[in-house]
Amino acid sequence: MSETLQPDPQALRKLAVTRMPFGKYAGRYLVDLPEPYVVWLVANQLPQGLLGRQLLEIYEIKVNGLEALLQPFIPKS
Repeated sequence: MSETLQPDPQALRKLAVTRMPFGKYAGRYLVDLPEPYVVWLVANQLPQGLLGRQLLEIYEIKVNGLEALLQPFIPKS
């Protein structure tokens, strides 16, 4: 029997509203960070803890072209 995995809407909502807390892109939503920057962070300087896990999730989303998953959860400014 095949089981289909469904994204957790609460986790996606939290990921969509998390902002980068430091650096050149401080204040930007993680999903809005440039892909080359996210790739560099994952390869060189991924933070520990929750932020590191979220950046790794953003990396997977970006390299697989899945940014649209988070669009419904990003607040409209």
